[in-house]
Amino acid sequence: MFQKPRIRQIELDGWAVLAPMAGVSDLAYRVIARQMGAAMTTAEMVSAKGLYYKNEKTRDMLKIDPGEHPVALQLFGSDPEIMALGAREMEKAGADIIDINMGCPMQKVVKNGDGSALMKNIPLAAAVVKAMAEAVHIPVTVKMRLGWSRETENCVELAEAVEEAGAAAITVHGRTREDFYTGHADWEKIGEVVKAVHIPVFGNGDVIDGPSAKRLMEETGCAGVAIGRAAWGNPWIFKAVNTYLETGEILPAPTWEMRLAMSRKHLHGLVEEKGEHVAVREMRAHASRYFHGLPEAASLRREIMKALTEEEFNHVLDAYEEEKGLRETNLEI
Repeated sequence: MFQKPRIRQIELDGWAVLAPMAGVSDLAYRVIARQMGAAMTTAEMVSAKGLYYKNEKTRDMLKIDPGEHPVALQLFGSDPEIMALGAREMEKAGADIIDINMGCPMQKVVKNGDGSALMKNIPLAAAVVKAMAEAVHIPVTVKMRLGWSRETENCVELAEAVEEAGAAAITVHGRTREDFYTGHADWEKIGEVVKAVHIPVFGNGDVIDGPSAKRLMEETGCAGVAIGRAAWGNPWIFKAVNTYLETGEILPAPTWEMRLAMSRKHLHGLVEEKGEHVAVREMRAHASRYFHGLPEAASLRREIMKALTEEEFNHVLDAYEEEKGLRETNLEI
């Protein structure tokens, strides 16, 4: 039996948390993830400079639903003063935790010295953590990778530095920036970070179900698991992982009907959050994930691509359910 994680004063009710994903872990999906068992949600990264310059779209990304706590808002940037200002804005917005992005591999982020590029400058990374931790009254955490490249893996050194600077917890993705999302996550290196610090460490990478989560926690000693890509279109994974870690029971996979019903729910949340025009177009990528493994999924995806309204989206699903003899289902949340 694993002890449930605690980040300073915040006690989590499970071990599986939602990792931040740009374009995925927005408000609509975070609400679903929390309802489906995520012990904590983490929002998609927000630009500290965007908050500094009072960009309206950036500020909209700070919205939190009353039912999703505990929630971490994630900030990216590399200027300690501007990051501290962003942290204060996130605290005002109602965040329980502020996470610092030191893991994003995208060129448009790292070219400015942000994201995983911050791992190349440990003194600056520590200064960012210190400035933010001193600016707010809630925990500040760090999401990092193993390093910039396999030749320059410095996650242990960085973890020690950010702990000293005031970080309350760390999430380690077991890949380098140069790996992006290819190959296998190096869990052994995550274990080295766990041994080097005294704050909770969450392992991230290649967790796809309860058994893989248990192996990661047993092999590394980490406090919990952060699940990203495996949760996209599969919010059931959080309850499955937490149940397995607590009881050893393997829950059944979601039925076809449950997948279709959840895609409807997800779209409706997006419509409420972003408006129908944006929501229906964004939902196309999410829907492809929900439909994975369904019979004639490719044909269903093609029809969904034509939908321009929530009504048209649901009409496509209605026709598919009727054709396949499926019944509409009420999601038990």
